[in-house]
Amino acid sequence: MTETLLSADIQLIQRILPHRYPFLLVDKVVEIDGTSSAVGVKNVTMNEPHFQGHFPGLPIMPGVTIVEAMAQTTAVMVGVALDLADKDLKVYFMGIDKCKFRRKVVPGDVLKMKVRTLRGKPGGKVWKFEGIAEVDGELACEAEFTAMMDLPA
Repeated sequence: MTETLLSADIQLIQRILPHRYPFLLVDKVVEIDGTSSAVGVKNVTMNEPHFQGHFPGLPIMPGVTIVEAMAQTTAVMVGVALDLADKDLKVYFMGIDKCKFRRKVVPGDVLKMKVRTLRGKPGGKVWKFEGIAEVDGELACEAEFTAMMDLPA
């Protein structure tokens, strides 16, 4: 038996995440397998504001924004799986571990974030994830991160 994998376009992402330009860092999420795993996509473009200063003449996506893009992918995964669109979900970092950067991410790249839940369950507040970010199949970043899912009462 094959389970249907879900996805989220930018309209659904914006119904789940409170982030907006310039801090919405995921364009779509595909291959959502419940709360287990997902793949997010970020099209990196020169018109993003961090490239003005990081670095003039040598635009490189800051590592912290790559980790944030992975975290946003996990929030969308959980939001889709638990039907949290329009529910005012807030997600807060609690920790980032084993984070390593392996290559530069530059304008024109398509950043693919592959994330997986290590710990967490529906109704739980604290979740732990692992993620990798790739460009053209080449590892750009890897990390584990813990987050708190906060839904209004």
